[in-house]
Amino acid sequence: MSGKFIITLPSDTEIRMTRVLDAPQDLVWATLTQPEHIKRWWGRGNPLDVTLDFRPGGNYRYVEHADGAEYAFRGEIREVVPHERVVQTFEFEGMPGHIAVETLTLEEQAGRTTVTINSVFADQDDRDGMLHSGMEGGANQSYDALDSLLAELQT
Repeated sequence: MSGKFIITLPSDTEIRMTRVLDAPQDLVWATLTQPEHIKRWWGRGNPLDVTLDFRPGGNYRYVEHADGAEYAFRGEIREVVPHERVVQTFEFEGMPGHIAVETLTLEEQAGRTTVTINSVFADQDDRDGMLHSGMEGGANQSYDALDSLLAELQT
């Protein structure tokens, strides 16, 4: 296990999450950007439908099946720097119109990869709503599932 996310609030409209993964950057990139891997970790390890057009101008939609319900998330891919950075929008379909812009960056050091996700919201109310939604627990559960997948892929 790599640990948990460190959550900071750089401004009234931002959430920054940082976590170190015990895997090289190229492998982490593959698990973050390829549907066959995303299906195995993104929805806290729950069954997940993935639709992904991974390119600038492309989009994604993930539907998590949990607790007898479906939770859908979608966004647009704005920028891709292979193996280093992705900028995309993020929207929970259960609360339409509350769209964050997420910048994910990867940085490898000594075979471990630091993942940083910086989310910018329209206003402080949207940011605070996300903070109080259970986002931290869900993100950690998903990345715990990612840790397990990364360990499996490295054996």
